[in-house]
Amino acid sequence: MNLSALTALSPLDGRYASRMGSLRPLLSEFGLMHRRVQVEIEWFIALSDAGFPEFKPLSAAARERLRGLVTQFGEADAQAIKDIEKTTNHDVKAVEYWIKKQFAGHAELEAAGEFVHFACTSEDINNTSHGLMLKAAREQVLLPALDRVIAKLTEMAHGLAGASMLSRTHGQTASPTTVGKEIANVVARLQRARAVIAEVKLLAKMNGAVGNYNAHLSAYPEHDWEAFSRRVIEEQLGLSFNPYTIQIEPHDYMAELFDAVTRANTILVDWSRDVWGYISLGYFKQRTKAGEIGSSTMPHKVNPIDFENAEGNFGLASALLTHLSQKLPISRWQRDLTDSTVLRNMGVALGYALLGLDSLAKGLDKLELNEARLAEDLDAAWEVLAEPIQTVMRRYALPNPYERLKELTRGKAITRESIQDFIRGLELPEDEKQRLLALTPAGYTGRAEALAQRI
Repeated sequence: MNLSALTALSPLDGRYASRMGSLRPLLSEFGLMHRRVQVEIEWFIALSDAGFPEFKPLSAAARERLRGLVTQFGEADAQAIKDIEKTTNHDVKAVEYWIKKQFAGHAELEAAGEFVHFACTSEDINNTSHGLMLKAAREQVLLPALDRVIAKLTEMAHGLAGASMLSRTHGQTASPTTVGKEIANVVARLQRARAVIAEVKLLAKMNGAVGNYNAHLSAYPEHDWEAFSRRVIEEQLGLSFNPYTIQIEPHDYMAELFDAVTRANTILVDWSRDVWGYISLGYFKQRTKAGEIGSSTMPHKVNPIDFENAEGNFGLASALLTHLSQKLPISRWQRDLTDSTVLRNMGVALGYALLGLDSLAKGLDKLELNEARLAEDLDAAWEVLAEPIQTVMRRYALPNPYERLKELTRGKAITRESIQDFIRGLELPEDEKQRLLALTPAGYTGRAEALAQRI
């Protein structure tokens, strides 16, 4: 079979391929090749400015040509590198050879050709490339997708701040809240999770085969290679320098980042399940689209498929991200290759997270509040007022308040009349009694509305 959206093993490249367009150029093999070229070029340019007698500073025209290789890098260039790899059987060496080929006809660059990949081990190029890939994916795709969900939830929290809703602790009727306040709770959690994702420093190293600048010092023993490497990583590549490594950057920062994304996924799984339940209770309706079918046999159904898809894909993302975070920081002695094949799945893991965010956003846009159903549930739950009544009784030292309300309400059908009759029989100040008599389940929401509006 030819590879296509229909024959792809991964649904990210098949059924959901159209939803991965923003991530594909960044975390695919093309994306890795693109960043390798960028790192090699920036290292080469930096070497020309290092003051070595054998490599004079490059002209402005040469620098423009070199950086043009990065900005204009396309699929044909990636394929050319892949073709070279068929001979070298080494992907990083193929990038080095491809760059040198681009020097043809440019005397200044040809003369300095052996400074491409100078003193580098493959991992100097790979770890920096992975850092750049994750930087772009985080800034351009992941955080914006998360921000869209947070913005939508914030809008809903404010708009539904005063919409009273029966709580269901342990699945049972409980003190009322508002729809907006429950959404605000999710927003607050996501804001914290987002901040952790954004604050993880993306580390990189360019210090040779075992992290000691061995090859660098053999060629230029007087040069401050550590300071040089730091400048390239921080000033030219925009990553954070890690001075202590083995052959590979230890990937601890990746574990931090992937764990942070997993935490956000967990919050979103929790919310997806809650919305699914609210739809089941009838608290939310879903706007339908002409031509769409909910069930192949039950015409009336509108299934909450977006929230189910979100939950499933967040779960897949977290499973992969958890493996990445647990495996990547482990390397036998100074280097083994178990990280190499695993790292190629960063795009798969984050792709499922993006798919979850996309599905959730799609589902949220379809929701409509069913105010009549919320009011019906509240009006059938007068027993929830047992809590404020017994609390006021405690204030005025009436005997056995909890026990008396328990006897009145537990396992019994409670109506407005029965609860108000109980209130009238209490020995309370008249103003307190009238305040309790005016209370309804829909009005017993504490500071829920204000808290929702504040988020």
